[in-house]
Amino acid sequence: MAYDGPFTIEPKVSEFLSLDPAIFIDGDRVASEGSATLPVYDPSSGRVIADAVDATAGDVDRAVRSADAAFRDGRWRHMRPADRERILLKFADLVLEKGETFAQLETLEQGKSIAISRMFEVGASSEWMRYVAGLSTKISGRTFDTSLPGGPQHWTTYTRREAIGVVAGIAPWNFPILIALWKVMPALATGCSVVLKPSEVTPLTALLLAQTAIEAGVPAGVFNVVTGGGAVAGVALTNHPLIAKISFTGSTATGKAIGQTAISNMTRVTLELGGKNPAIVLKDADLATVIPGLMAGGFLNGGQVCAAASRVYVEAPLYDDLVGALTAAINGMTVGAGLDPAAQVNPLVSAAHQAKVLSYLDDAKAQGANIVSGAAVPEEGYFIQPTLVLEPGDNLKLTREEVFGPVLGITKVADAEEAVARANDSSLGLGASLWTRDLGSAMTLISRIEAGTVWVNSHVYIDPNMPFGGFKQSGIGRDFGIDWLDAYTELKSVCIAH
Repeated sequence: MAYDGPFTIEPKVSEFLSLDPAIFIDGDRVASEGSATLPVYDPSSGRVIADAVDATAGDVDRAVRSADAAFRDGRWRHMRPADRERILLKFADLVLEKGETFAQLETLEQGKSIAISRMFEVGASSEWMRYVAGLSTKISGRTFDTSLPGGPQHWTTYTRREAIGVVAGIAPWNFPILIALWKVMPALATGCSVVLKPSEVTPLTALLLAQTAIEAGVPAGVFNVVTGGGAVAGVALTNHPLIAKISFTGSTATGKAIGQTAISNMTRVTLELGGKNPAIVLKDADLATVIPGLMAGGFLNGGQVCAAASRVYVEAPLYDDLVGALTAAINGMTVGAGLDPAAQVNPLVSAAHQAKVLSYLDDAKAQGANIVSGAAVPEEGYFIQPTLVLEPGDNLKLTREEVFGPVLGITKVADAEEAVARANDSSLGLGASLWTRDLGSAMTLISRIEAGTVWVNSHVYIDPNMPFGGFKQSGIGRDFGIDWLDAYTELKSVCIAH
């Protein structure tokens, strides 16, 4: 297969697309034991650009056993932490060196703007990689004074953290490189082995990541990749008895199923799930800050962001001005393929997801919702117009469920009390934002908003040093921050009589 669109791509990207479908086990690309493949599409045109392995349960077993063997013999976890750190820093360097290859592959299979691929999937990823690499040498325990029985002996008690084992990382399709590395890097930093399963929609960059890790010095077997659907490959991976830890990012429904499997097997699990994220705009907010902030928070990557703003609650005095400014902004957006760096409206990831988002809008139209659409989009490819839904009723599906598309619901509220009550009226609680020039209002309302992250006068910004995760049904556990590696270790208490 190959890309045959109007934009020029690197020869290395063309070469990668033309490779025979493979998975990555024990340090190399290998053929599947089966013959099934899945097409990989260019979302801007709907054309097939590559084929990927639809892995069998046997393929998954091979990958897990390779990872387990690498963990058991200590080829990675028994390295000096400083040596693991050095290799992981080299891994980050190589991702930057291959940055344009990674960025173009990411845009070709996911559809996002090449500018976002360069900024987030390559640039931000390398910063996260360096942050986690540095944690390799910071793993520590604590010593304790205890009240154990006295006598001829003395007591020394302490804790130590030990690598948990084989980690199953399951990454979504919205930021395939960045989020995959959020699973792979903390596992590698602690000395674990990894089997990564990318989304079947965006499998290509995961394979290049694994190859790059080997080039950096990660030993064979420590980082493996299986591609394929969730029904076979995903289930086989999360149910495998040699998996010690699952890290999953995706929908709440799938996360619940994985969580139930994890509990059944007593597998450790971190779940970063869906969001229905509110933005509260108080009447004193600065529209010059709010409008670009909501445009980024709501429409970044076509709204295909778990923390994206999707419900906006605006105090009445500011409502008309905000709607007018947002309407002008979405009408002024440029439309085009992700490889066009000037295009602000890019396709969604797949035909299936395009249809899902459209179904929410069709439901809203059928119930009489006031819908304002922005820049016109082409019929070819998986495009959807940036859209505002004004005064969406609480009965609408798009008010209650995660749409994961370029759709903002805008609701007028009487005051901050109503805004907070409506913002919290959700089973999800990943992120939220508050827009105001009044420091007192901000500090009072932050503690009342039920979300894992609350931004003030911004939305969707994240940092490696700032923990991220959800309240309620938006997940279990936290990624990022200085305690990130704790979830990839077991805590062992040691008690010595001497």
